[in-house]
Amino acid sequence: MEITNNTHEILVHLEDKFQAINQKTETHLEGLLWAKPITYWDYIQTDALLNLQIQRTTLPDEMVFIMYHQVNELLFKMILWEIHQLSHNPKPATDFFTERLMRISRYFDMLTQSFDIMGDGMEVEQYMKFRNTLTPASGFQSAQYRLIEFASTDLINLIDYRFRATINRNTPYEHAFEHLYWQAAGKDHQTGEKSFLILEFERKYKALFLREMEEYNTINLWQKFKQLPEVDQKNPELIKAMRHYDHTVNITWVMGHLNAARKYIESGQGSGEATGGSDWKKYMHPKYQRRIFFPELWTEEELKNWGAE
Repeated sequence: MEITNNTHEILVHLEDKFQAINQKTETHLEGLLWAKPITYWDYIQTDALLNLQIQRTTLPDEMVFIMYHQVNELLFKMILWEIHQLSHNPKPATDFFTERLMRISRYFDMLTQSFDIMGDGMEVEQYMKFRNTLTPASGFQSAQYRLIEFASTDLINLIDYRFRATINRNTPYEHAFEHLYWQAAGKDHQTGEKSFLILEFERKYKALFLREMEEYNTINLWQKFKQLPEVDQKNPELIKAMRHYDHTVNITWVMGHLNAARKYIESGQGSGEATGGSDWKKYMHPKYQRRIFFPELWTEEELKNWGAE
């Protein structure tokens, strides 16, 4: 091989790289002799990915249901990946903030537009049969979705509106956790006891949730926005991006999910109850949740009519 100036420069950079971690360049170069060429299926882990769909029934449309929710979880991971870059950037420039926020919004746009797969892509009769095998599991138990919420807004905006006057930034996280808006969906309204759905959810994820609540207390998307120079906080494109994200997550996405659920749960072929036993209409509808990530960016009239159909 001819050692060109470019090749020599690359070798110098490699030497610098491996010296910095106390490694021998020759050892790593020799390792290339035995390394297999990369393939698409190895890089993407196609075989592993395509073997993660395990049906509980023999009904074909259950496979649609499983894959659809797995795609959702992958998109949630993409959203969290982008939020992490933005939130952990000490001083993000306005252009960077806006661009990353629009990336996140596009992922949620994909999620919202995909509801036709749920709404029109499964036979009601099949769904009403295989859903009985899913009890007491529920989409309520998506931990990544909760992490997106914690990373997007101040915790007070995720508190059940009935208790917001009694909670502030100095409230212990454990106490705030017990008053998150989605807690009401997992409790018996008469006794206040938690359902198996939410007990299992907390058993699996509560420690993680408490850590993330604390971590994002000062670096969530709203806090990062407020840390920008005042002139940048008035940037029309950035405000538009913030409002688009808020509306997409907390109205468009939620209503898409609600309408898909209505088609099946209210089809008359079942009990009319959610698999996890939650009061799904009030839990899912944005006018009941009153979950708004960036309330300061909306007018009084817009806030008053939040989620109105």
